[in-house]
Amino acid sequence: MSSKRHSILPPVSSSGPKPPVHFSSSITIADSAILTGTHPIAIHGESVVHPRAKLDSLAGRITVGRRCVVHERSTLGAVFGASGRITEAAVTLGDYVTVEVGAAIEAGETVVGEGTVVGVGARVGAGAVVGKYCTLTPHSEIAAGEVIPDFTVVYSNGMRRPDKRGVAELRNKGMARQIDVLRRMIPSNPTKFA
Repeated sequence: MSSKRHSILPPVSSSGPKPPVHFSSSITIADSAILTGTHPIAIHGESVVHPRAKLDSLAGRITVGRRCVVHERSTLGAVFGASGRITEAAVTLGDYVTVEVGAAIEAGETVVGEGTVVGVGARVGAGAVVGKYCTLTPHSEIAAGEVIPDFTVVYSNGMRRPDKRGVAELRNKGMARQIDVLRRMIPSNPTKFA
């Protein structure tokens, strides 16, 4: 009976090396987030890292901008390709970026611009550059090395269109409110990762 119980518990620690971290004093990071790797992981002011989010700096540094939200089961960083090899490469999230549940952003000098939403289950390939205030809809994919212009909506079927809604300022205000709520809901333990 106890083996069944252990098999359904969520992972609460990583088995890899403990990376050097640089955290703002105002972040919220769940105790069950997974940080692993050998390169630095920096998380800037008022950002939130949900339980079971994985930040893997094996391939290179990870920088999370100000007021970002990294949701459950999302992955930032090292993802091994078919060759099983990775070269040193970083992941950078601009300010006000949302990485939704199950999304993956691969290492490779990959950049996600300010205010962008990476939808549920979306994937951003190694070396891709996603512009500011883009929306990657659920299960959409950005190919390795691809460049997405600012204010672009990318659909899961590969279609794209410019986003002319002009909601950047409203999106940032909504994000600030969401972060305020999350800070009260998620028990934070940044000292666990220091």
